Amino acid sequence: MSELRYDGDDRLRAHVYSLLARILSAPPEAETLSLLSSIDARETGDDDGLAAEWRSLQTAAAAADPERLREEYFSLFIGIGRGELMPFASWYMTGFLMERPLVLLRDDLARLGFERQEHVHESEDHAGALCDVMALLHAGEDGVDAAATSYFFQRHIGPWMGKLFCDMQTADSADFYRAVGRFGEGFMEIETRFFETAPAASLPDARASRIVSNDACDVGAVPDAE
Repeated sequence: MSELRYDGDDRLRAHVYSLLARILSAPPEAETLSLLSSIDARETGDDDGLAAEWRSLQTAAAAADPERLREEYFSLFIGIGRGELMPFASWYMTGFLMERPLVLLRDDLARLGFERQEHVHESEDHAGALCDVMALLHAGEDGVDAAATSYFFQRHIGPWMGKLFCDMQTADSADFYRAVGRFGEGFMEIETRFFETAPAASLPDARASRIVSNDACDVGAVPDAE
């Protein structure tokens, strides 16, 4: 078994963001649920803050049924007309979709050299897409420095995503995703504290084009190359 420890290691943080991208972008299938159940979380002390939330998520994954999860995901995030929750930065920051937060995000993604995948229908400010970007940044893609990563988090994720995870915990349609909400809220709190100590510098100029791709969920979180 692998072991879950949160100690500020960028590789682990990249893995956590990749996992969140997966389960926010699509309902988890049996493979993802099995992966969650196979990770051994242990107590790491009061400073960890994620061990209990991880065990709760692991328990929820072990009890989850993929078919019921597809129904839960649809009710929560898609719905008929709209889902119970709207997992978009623009919605949480302005009360509307496709507003200025999305415009600013597209500009910053372009400066980081990301391109939008043609088959992706959701806008780039979807929570899953933003987690996918953070996974790449924490993984050290093309040497993006910590200051740029801090800037991206503080501008596009920190102001709102914790509230999404909080809302997830009380949503009527949520079952498995209540545990996701507890874990996600705890992780956002740790990330916020971490980035408060890092400078939020401006982003570098545009780099060579990169396509955001998560093979497990086909996340795309980058702008049209117009």
